[in-house]
Amino acid sequence: MSDLQNRIQQLKKEKNAVILAHYYVHDEVQEAADYVGDSFYLSRLAATTDADTIVFCGVSFMGESAKLLSPGKTVLMPDETADCPMAHMADIDRIERLREEYEDLAVVCYINSTAELKCHADVCVTSSNALKIVKNLPNHNIFFIPDEHLGRYVAAQVPEKNFIFNDGFCHVHAAVSPEQVRAAKRSHPEAKFLVHPECKADVLELADFIGSTSEIIDYASSCEAEEYIIGTELGVLYELKERNPDKTFYSAGAALCCPNMKKITLEKIVHVLETGENAVQVTEEMRTRANAPLNRMLELAAKES
Repeated sequence: MSDLQNRIQQLKKEKNAVILAHYYVHDEVQEAADYVGDSFYLSRLAATTDADTIVFCGVSFMGESAKLLSPGKTVLMPDETADCPMAHMADIDRIERLREEYEDLAVVCYINSTAELKCHADVCVTSSNALKIVKNLPNHNIFFIPDEHLGRYVAAQVPEKNFIFNDGFCHVHAAVSPEQVRAAKRSHPEAKFLVHPECKADVLELADFIGSTSEIIDYASSCEAEEYIIGTELGVLYELKERNPDKTFYSAGAALCCPNMKKITLEKIVHVLETGENAVQVTEEMRTRANAPLNRMLELAAKES
């Protein structure tokens, strides 16, 4: 164990802290974490721990979500500039205009969004439950924010509803091209292609499996195939290899790297634990408003489709 890792362990005990890391951060950060997972899993888990301090190794909306669900805990971000551009890619004025235009509009907000956007939504969704949530909504008209591609993926499976799409996107997933995937398939003809639904439709058409980051990991871990082409951020390869040392994984493209996630380092974890800097702040009003669509999601997710 490195000096930095030893220092993190010491500080965790002193501060009664827990380290949460998203699958997309550096390998050594995932290794140092107490829990690794996707954003909503980690945010809900934060609320169940007896830790006083949460160090969230991810981007800003993830820290916000953890604070929304754990208002009494201190949530620290190792790098306060680590942000997700897509999380901001929806216009509140447009939401209000569409509400006036469509009487029964449901604003469906991907969990990968700012707390401010959640405040203007009717329900939140994750990439794994979006289809079920939309099917369970009574509304005919759906405005899906902020990610267009996840919205179109869901809409294709719910043709009975009218979708209005937003022009947001994840720059990492949207950068995957069919040409890249076909080239990877030619190089690895026995490999299954597993892809995140934030990718474009013409990429999803080439997939053997479409799912969230956690679902991709679970699929690769349970499938008998020995080779996989992975259509999501490169950081997920750490967990895939940890769980499946006898299987081989290839990236669908060399550019599948989120620069914001990679801002998180062991040095920055030590720094925030020592100083208490970069604590997430959420007002009580925002917490109440943003939690409403999160609670609505849990309610609809519990229903039969």
